[in-house]
Amino acid sequence: MGEPVDTKFKTTGSELLLPVSEHLGFSLDQVNFLACQLFALAAAFWFRLYLSPRHASPLVRHAVATVLGIVFLIFCFGWYSAHILTTVIVNYLIIVTADLNNVHRYSMVTAMGYLTMCQVSRVFIFNYGILSTDFSGPLMIVTQRITTLAFQLHDGMCKKSEQLTSEQKLMAINARPSLIEYLSYNLNFLSVLVGPCSNYKDYIDFIEGTHISRRLKQHPGTCNGQNGYEKTPDPSPVNAVRHKLLVCCGCMLFFLTVTRSLPIKHNVDSDFVSSAPFLTRLTYAFFSIQAARPKFYFAWTLADAVNNAAGYGFLGIDESGKPSWDLISNINIIGIETATSFKTFIDNWNIQTGIWLKTVCYDRASKHRLALTFVLSALWHGVYPGYYFTFLTAIPITIAARAIRKSVRHYFLDSGALKFGYDILTWTATQLAICYTVMPFLLLSVDETMVYYSSMYFHVHIISILAAIVLHQKHKPRKPSATPKSFPSSSDSCSAQCQPVHSNNNDKVD
Repeated sequence: MGEPVDTKFKTTGSELLLPVSEHLGFSLDQVNFLACQLFALAAAFWFRLYLSPRHASPLVRHAVATVLGIVFLIFCFGWYSAHILTTVIVNYLIIVTADLNNVHRYSMVTAMGYLTMCQVSRVFIFNYGILSTDFSGPLMIVTQRITTLAFQLHDGMCKKSEQLTSEQKLMAINARPSLIEYLSYNLNFLSVLVGPCSNYKDYIDFIEGTHISRRLKQHPGTCNGQNGYEKTPDPSPVNAVRHKLLVCCGCMLFFLTVTRSLPIKHNVDSDFVSSAPFLTRLTYAFFSIQAARPKFYFAWTLADAVNNAAGYGFLGIDESGKPSWDLISNINIIGIETATSFKTFIDNWNIQTGIWLKTVCYDRASKHRLALTFVLSALWHGVYPGYYFTFLTAIPITIAARAIRKSVRHYFLDSGALKFGYDILTWTATQLAICYTVMPFLLLSVDETMVYYSSMYFHVHIISILAAIVLHQKHKPRKPSATPKSFPSSSDSCSAQCQPVHSNNNDKVD
């Protein structure tokens, strides 16, 4: 399955599973992570069945979820888990002592500052080497939760209702959380290792037992006019969990058989770059990026299954009358693989991070919202230069994609054949643009990024910038004449320009 990995002296986490790591050829951090997630899956079923709100108080559920989460952190990261615990405790002190008018700012600066400090130390000390005990993933998820809660607390206690959007009203928090609630929200075993981030109110509803009933009440027929939680059995997540575990198995099989045969680093191999024709290099880049996705699919889908097994993640009743368990899903694999626009791809990739960026940045920035959101996303991911190449490259591509769609799409909607051809063309363009954009994210360094972009002749940069300039001039509004005219409302005039960069699958970047 791979070359044996010598990880004995490369981890601060538990070495209990080192023999398994050496036998399978996986790094010890991967083995520890998978062991914890599988244990979490079993614990989640136990949590739902034996520590349900009918059998245990919210305090007990909070305490058990927190203790198990801390145990997982210590098992995987050893003393490095102190970084995660430190940022949680410090930010709780901010929550309970700081002026609520500024609590969101203090939490953002503190959480992002500590995360960035840890990211800088990893890059500076280890020079692009990824340790087997990489604790930055859980720290990134905790940072999302800390800042989400702080902004929603500020919304609920410092803003008037008319100052909030409908989403902000729904998730606003009207009281400071207790210590156990705060620890449970940030460190619970269901999502402490890989997420996903979720809203504080949703999580508290889950712990207190109203998570499902509140959504069932939106479908009166399922509750017979009574309290859904008391009178109607909770929908079982077993089918959803089974389906997601099958997806995980498929992704693991794909990783073992395909992903390892298409290494990303081959895209910048000097012999390959110098001897292979452009179309060969473009084709390899496309398939190597496609092959790199299943490891993300696996981790996020497994995390989703763990939450569902505990009874968390119920979205409601879908159009076919079946229960949906995708409230906190991080990916829509079919949506990703069939995406025909940059917007659609972003909508379906790392969904909860997209919602977080929209919640704490895009919806609150007064100007330059697109650029600020992409910069925050890059900073949150880390300080490797490749991250910034990816997110800065995404800005002109996003602008160009909006302009092209606005300019030409309507010509292809009258005919089914034309629409099908347009979809094929835009799917190809989208997948190639995504491949070009995310390659630096995986290469990390400046040197390798420049080798790759040079081998591609910077063609996507050039095309997107030219398209954005030309089509911007084409759609540039004329100066108003002296003759009075009726003008559209401000909401209409900016509807095409002010699409939120991230949301829950509805209105991200076009």
